[in-house]
Amino acid sequence: MLLIRGGRVLTMAGTDYDVADVLINEGKIQAVGTNLTAPDAEVYDASGKVVTPGLVDAHCHIGMEEDGLGFEGDDVNEITNPLTPAMRAIDAVNPEDPSFREAREAGITSVCTGPGSANVVGGQFAALKTMGIRIDDMIIREPLAVKVAFGENPKRCYSREKKTPSTRMATAAILREALVSAREYQRKMDMSDINGDAGKQPDRDLGKEVLADVLEGKLFLKAHCHRADDILTVIRIAREFGVRYTLDHCTEGYRIVDILKQENAHVILGPLLSSRSKIELNKMTFKAPSVFAKAGMKFAMMTDHPVIPIQYLPVCAALAVREGLDETEALKSITIYSAEITGIDDRVGSLEPGKDADVVVWSGAPLDYRTKTEAVFIDGVQVF
Repeated sequence: MLLIRGGRVLTMAGTDYDVADVLINEGKIQAVGTNLTAPDAEVYDASGKVVTPGLVDAHCHIGMEEDGLGFEGDDVNEITNPLTPAMRAIDAVNPEDPSFREAREAGITSVCTGPGSANVVGGQFAALKTMGIRIDDMIIREPLAVKVAFGENPKRCYSREKKTPSTRMATAAILREALVSAREYQRKMDMSDINGDAGKQPDRDLGKEVLADVLEGKLFLKAHCHRADDILTVIRIAREFGVRYTLDHCTEGYRIVDILKQENAHVILGPLLSSRSKIELNKMTFKAPSVFAKAGMKFAMMTDHPVIPIQYLPVCAALAVREGLDETEALKSITIYSAEITGIDDRVGSLEPGKDADVVVWSGAPLDYRTKTEAVFIDGVQVF
């Protein structure tokens, strides 16, 4: 049992405390409040410090594009087939990527990591903790979502090979065909079960099984999209098939924020702390988060690590504050909103009884660039 005592506690759950305690037992938060007592607990003195939940990066490629290794550590894109839904992030993530250490030392305790955006369907994302030796012990949820990509990246990767897709039309068509095929595959499987004739089941297809889970609502599409027209194509296809989705990057989303609000879209913004390395980014702005906030929309912020080193996730949020975003909303965008939008808020994202004891003690305001992490706990164990 551990008692983090006397800090300024920002729960991200609606109630903050100028001075309060966080009680942890068996890896879970047992209580948050003032003057908590636990005679047998180890005490961490957080007096004069700020205590928050661990930060959550809603979209990155940590462990799959390893720091400093080049080709040998790059397993993020299987650029041999535009349709690879059977690929699983957990089979590529290396827990010994030093970026995991840098993440947790910066207060980032949970990440959503997965394939890149070279393929129309890239594979399966996973939600992980940032501490562990064996990937199986780091999993929060797996599979979490299926990565799909629109716009410049798939057409660039395959047009140079003189292959499909080389246009946005082909990208959308490939995804539609894949979803229709998965629907038919599942129909045949269901019919064989109803008729009790296993001999008429189609040959097992792992990719179609994954997409069938998307169609059944068990998984959502994590859609790479920058331009406004590509964002709207994601929404069009999602509505057509009745599937859940997040709009990842959503660079030009602020230009159509009223439409996205009407659609109740789930938005993950970023990386904003980067150059305009391709045409799709020419309207990128750090003012975008404040536009969404003023429209009353929740959103998450992400690094797209290694595009932006993951330890600078709080810096991204801080720069959005400088450009007009409310500071509390900025902190929520890298904690509870990230968890809610990616569907892992039952475990992480806020300091509430029953949730995982992922807690960060800061020397000052978390979004002040001078602030340092004093301590980081994952599942109640101090990892920094």
